Amino acid sequence: MNVRLLLYLGILIIGGFFGYKDYGGKRLDSKLGTIQTICLLFLLFIMGLRMGLDEKVISSFFELGFQALVISIFTITFSVLLVKLVKGFVLKNIHQGEQKNEL
Repeated sequence: MNVRLLLYLGILIIGGFFGYKDYGGKRLDSKLGTIQTICLLFLLFIMGLRMGLDEKVISSFFELGFQALVISIFTITFSVLLVKLVKGFVLKNIHQGEQKNEL
């Protein structure tokens, strides 16, 4: 497990280094969103496949589904509220900073 975590972190650091040094270029940069979407869809497909093959998940689907629904609702609600709060705070500070610069 620890080796896998180190592998993930290593890949993340290498990707960050390549992005920082701009090794991808403009051509890759313009297609990065599409590549990310394809990889995300593939990951979701694999996750669904693994869940479908696991008998424990299928047998406890309704219990897990309800818990997942509750967790998702709370996560989305508090994420939106926190973003609105932080956005309002940041925009207020930016607006105050612009007023100070005008004086």
